[in-house]
Amino acid sequence: MRCVTNFCLLIVFLVAGCKPALRFRVLAFYTGKHDAAHISFIQEANNWFFQQATLHNFKYDTTRNWSDLTEKNLRDVDVILFLDSRPDDSVQRIVFQNYMEAGGSWMGFHFAGFALTPSAYPQNWDWYHNEFLGSGQYASNTWRPTTAILKTEQGHPATKALPNIFTAAPNEWYRWQNDLRLNQNIEILLSIDSTSFPLGTGPKSHEIWHSGYYPVVWTNKNYRMIYFNMGHNDMDYESGSNQTLSSTFSSPDQKN
Repeated sequence: MRCVTNFCLLIVFLVAGCKPALRFRVLAFYTGKHDAAHISFIQEANNWFFQQATLHNFKYDTTRNWSDLTEKNLRDVDVILFLDSRPDDSVQRIVFQNYMEAGGSWMGFHFAGFALTPSAYPQNWDWYHNEFLGSGQYASNTWRPTTAILKTEQGHPATKALPNIFTAAPNEWYRWQNDLRLNQNIEILLSIDSTSFPLGTGPKSHEIWHSGYYPVVWTNKNYRMIYFNMGHNDMDYESGSNQTLSSTFSSPDQKN
């Protein structure tokens, strides 16, 4: 096994709780139909993780079929990825919760943390959004997808090789209902640095942030998990081409 310095890949190993020499399996779930930017990220992420699996001798599988989220299928899975969305089926949700409470490992990206208010989204998942992620409901976002200066919250093995601040790739940044700083179970790893403000270009005024505290990567100390707000590439929406204009893995610090 080669020495792992890549931040995202290091997280895989830390979350998995695996020894570097031990071959393990990662299974990524995704829907791939919500937004052109999310689809662009999924394609990019799958290509990157497949490459890393070859380089670092772990197994990486993907599925768009959420019915694969069964106790039987997860028996030999060391890390689950949600590249976008999360299961809506109640049985699949129970399987995932049982998997995590039994010591399973998980990484989620961007839209995997999204949920509307219960009245608009009757299948809202209280355990997942309030206990597991801790973030509660989605509250707002920046627009258009732009880079941000991120601050590294030191003290976690995953961030010790990162600079104190660095420039992230363009992204649509989320704000959450809950203040994660008040949750003793949550450890924030990366947040938006104040030098990023104003963040976003609009055109709507509420899509431009001028102040505040916004965590973008965190872990819940009661589980082997990590959530990344990254996962929304910039796209050419205006011309209708939906051409990808940015890469989530383009930031050297974010990637390496």
